[in-house]
Amino acid sequence: MATKAIVVGTRGSRLARLQTEGIVALLRERHPAQRFDLETIRTTGDRRTDVPLTEIGGEGVFTKEIEAALLDRRIDFAVHSLKDLPTIIPDGLTLAAIGRREDPRDALVSRDNVPLARLPTGARIGTDSPRRRCQLRLLRPDVEPVSIRGNVDTRIRKVEAGEIDGIIVAAAALTRLGRLDAAAAVFDTDAMLPAPGQGALVIEARADDATLLALLATVDDADSRSATTAERAFLRRLGGGCRLPIAALGVVEGGQLWLRGLVADESGERVRRAELRGPVDEAESLGVRLAEDLLT
Repeated sequence: MATKAIVVGTRGSRLARLQTEGIVALLRERHPAQRFDLETIRTTGDRRTDVPLTEIGGEGVFTKEIEAALLDRRIDFAVHSLKDLPTIIPDGLTLAAIGRREDPRDALVSRDNVPLARLPTGARIGTDSPRRRCQLRLLRPDVEPVSIRGNVDTRIRKVEAGEIDGIIVAAAALTRLGRLDAAAAVFDTDAMLPAPGQGALVIEARADDATLLALLATVDDADSRSATTAERAFLRRLGGGCRLPIAALGVVEGGQLWLRGLVADESGERVRRAELRGPVDEAESLGVRLAEDLLT
């Protein structure tokens, strides 16, 4: 008797499909008899590429339609970039698994592979992220951050065509697209602290589907879950979505979690940083404590 297919929701970009297919490949290794069918769902963020994310709502613009499909039972689970997923998810849904995290750092893609330090004054660097704009200003106050939308492939083409001098993108995205060679540099996290959850993929599913949750748990990576749990708790306590520059990175080392965080005002002028270490099983509370350190 044929096994009923599990329907997997994904955005339609090449990167989103590669990420979803990567998670499904891991699941197939562990459950070879199980069938998986992909269903593409177009989100608000995919449709509205003509305006900055902050103007179309920011939080959830890449996930709301997918979560609605989950709640309507049109799909069984979905794969997201964790940094796109709001820290508060709808009732009835849960984060079933966090895949092993890829490189969480940011990368610069520039014309002729020119590193940031050698870009000319006034060079136009594409990013819609307040976090990246803020830290770019600290590194090179003489370059000009400009708004840019579209998928990673589209943004790289704009650099290659000379429409813009460079872009800042997630190194993980370049790696998954097989385009890491396009990076002029990958930023050290001391220079450019990443977004909470950056580089990690999350599987979101219905909380009441115990059988499916058990199957999905087989691809959960404990260290990645602990690190990103702390980062997301930090973000949630600060109440930040897409408007404030907020960055965080957790690293698990020998049962301890090292968590660094950054927050700035909307102008990006007043920047505060902090860090702490604590037991890995206290990830949530560590994130809250670090945020409160920066709120006082």
